[in-house]
Amino acid sequence: MSTIMNILWFLFGGVFMGIGWVLAGLLMFVSIIGIPWGRACFVIAGFSFFPFGRTIIRRDRLTGHEDIGTSPLGFVGNVIWFVFFGLWLAVGHFVSAVACFITIILIPFGIQHMKLAAISMAPIGMTVVPNEVAEAARAR
Repeated sequence: MSTIMNILWFLFGGVFMGIGWVLAGLLMFVSIIGIPWGRACFVIAGFSFFPFGRTIIRRDRLTGHEDIGTSPLGFVGNVIWFVFFGLWLAVGHFVSAVACFITIILIPFGIQHMKLAAISMAPIGMTVVPNEVAEAARAR
């Protein structure tokens, strides 16, 4: 079922969202300072292209140890991201989610927009994994 939903998502807007995130990542890579945000943009781009069957999880919860993105330095990076980009991206995804929730058929798309809104606010230190991997990591 997730394959069918991913195809529908891709055809009806996911391709444009994913391309937007790829372009944002490329712009971030122009400067050395933007590389952490560029890496996060590419992770979100992959999720934007095909979100069904996958979920967002903190990397330290997945791996069991802290890294730069899940440390206080990552928190600072997320605050900077939120102020300049995250709030606006999250609002855009939230508005898209509300539009999807109006119809019964598009509710699954609205749920995916809410996931994208969540990762848009603070992408550093997060990763996207299959649902089964996330459940196993949460069970630890």
